[in-house]
Amino acid sequence: MSKAQSESRAHGVAATLIAVLLVASQRQNMEVDSDLYPDLAAAGSLAAALEQLAAELDADLTVVPGDWGPLVSAGIASSVPERKPLSVHIGAESRWFGVSGWSRGVELITGATPDLADVVRAGAAWGQGRSLRELRTELSFVRSSKRAEAHERGPAAVVDLQWRTMQQQASEEPDFTGFGELVEAAHAEPRLRQLYVFSSHWTLGFSSCTGYPFRDEVAIVPSHSGSPFCVKRHPLSDDVLGEAATAEDAVALAVRHLPTGLGPAVAGTAERDG
Repeated sequence: MSKAQSESRAHGVAATLIAVLLVASQRQNMEVDSDLYPDLAAAGSLAAALEQLAAELDADLTVVPGDWGPLVSAGIASSVPERKPLSVHIGAESRWFGVSGWSRGVELITGATPDLADVVRAGAAWGQGRSLRELRTELSFVRSSKRAEAHERGPAAVVDLQWRTMQQQASEEPDFTGFGELVEAAHAEPRLRQLYVFSSHWTLGFSSCTGYPFRDEVAIVPSHSGSPFCVKRHPLSDDVLGEAATAEDAVALAVRHLPTGLGPAVAGTAERDG
């Protein structure tokens, strides 16, 4: 990568970080619309409204600080160690409460409802460790992805699903033969097939954990328009480990750069946050 390209990428990353910080600042400074949220305005904050309604409904839950300040966000703690607090936030232009529940770097549930009582019930069920099926059955506004469902079955199920996703992606791009060849060759290699595979700008990354942020072990850039396959330390890094003329040779080179004794991908994230 040229110096100009590196500088362009650095500027892009900086712009993204600035945008995120601006959104965070705007949300923290956002006032509650009393017409849309008379209950929150009366209570003083989303967190206080949740606590008051939980007491009225005799629901057992613990409200914790949210990501965007107490007025517009809150969290509902879980008794399951692996589960993060259920994140709750409000809409700005219409009345709705969004929820998102994460565990070991995987979003297990998401949804939105105009009824704060739904959120209290969701928080209580999430905190008690209810399964995804139970949550969807009891709460019609809650959704979960195939990846979330695989996560409940264990890391091997997540890895298998992700490989099938990559194979499907390759089949939908028949003209990009380099990507298809790479997916096929990597899947045929047991030491890569046991890892969590993902695609970033068509580069295949291989992680030893199934949650985000991933623990990248090696990455391979597919051949395109006559260029060689390229093995890198990370999908977005400039640390090139070598090039190869075929997908099979690239896979063999990537395997040589895997840590000794590396086993199957495990649940969790690169931060080992459970």
